[in-house]
Amino acid sequence: MQGANYSGVTEFILIGFSTFPHLQLMFFLLFLLMYLFTLSGNLIIMVTIWSEQSLHTPMYLFLCALSISEILYTLAIIPHMLVDLLSSLHSIAFLACASQMFFSFTFGFTHSFLLTIMGYDHYVAICHPLCYNVLMSPQGCACLVAWSWVGGSVVGTMVTTAIFNLTFCGPNEIHHFFCHVPPLLKLACGEDVLVVAKGVGLVCITVLLGCFLLILLSYAFIVAAILKIPSAEGRHKAFSTCASHLTVVVVHYGFASVIYLKPKGPKSLEGDTLMGITYTVLTPFLSPIIFSLRNKELKVTMKKAFLKLPNCV
Repeated sequence: MQGANYSGVTEFILIGFSTFPHLQLMFFLLFLLMYLFTLSGNLIIMVTIWSEQSLHTPMYLFLCALSISEILYTLAIIPHMLVDLLSSLHSIAFLACASQMFFSFTFGFTHSFLLTIMGYDHYVAICHPLCYNVLMSPQGCACLVAWSWVGGSVVGTMVTTAIFNLTFCGPNEIHHFFCHVPPLLKLACGEDVLVVAKGVGLVCITVLLGCFLLILLSYAFIVAAILKIPSAEGRHKAFSTCASHLTVVVVHYGFASVIYLKPKGPKSLEGDTLMGITYTVLTPFLSPIIFSLRNKELKVTMKKAFLKLPNCV
């Protein structure tokens, strides 16, 4: 990258949780267990979908893609964080930092695009059931998933290129446990730092807000359609189809709004370190739990496949 040619910094020091030395071992054990659960939960969802023919539908194709993006997103951040919690050296090379930022943004925004597509899938299923097989054909679903990955890669490339084309003159201490944009901007020097900060912020907020508004629009039509269903049982069945996705959306965008929209105070960097746990560890940890417990069909299939229980809830 161009910034690497004239930057005075060759590596960064991740301050992370070093401000809480007495809690680092507890953090390591807690985050390790949560990470292993996240990996196993998403892998179980993927294996269940792949092995069960009845789940080879667009909704579960998107859920499988969502699990893959979640695994890759956590893989980009959490293993290095766990190593730092046990190590006295918290350094990360310049290019490794850039790579971590690229992958975290790519998989994070891919996740947002996939959630948006899942909202559209529910909208078509409930509001236009007769056209569902045409609008959500296998080829069309594969294209939607592919474009989600392309969109995530574009955002990741834009943000990473903009940040790492800045000049880093020193100091090189990042007040976070991974290469996150706000603490890195604090280390950059030059007249274009403010412009880059505003540009990156505008891109992130625009994409996240755009995805969120599209999901809201989908659910506005869904709620209107559900209210027209005459029977209470029919309304409950239609709503239960969307419950897990809607819950994950609320958790995902709830934490994202706190990160991107909260006011920046003098102690914001230290607060961001703890707040960063919500969207790097907690949200991925909760997602497979929500989908497993709130999706009746997936829950029943998991019981049959892994616990060898009869086909009942």
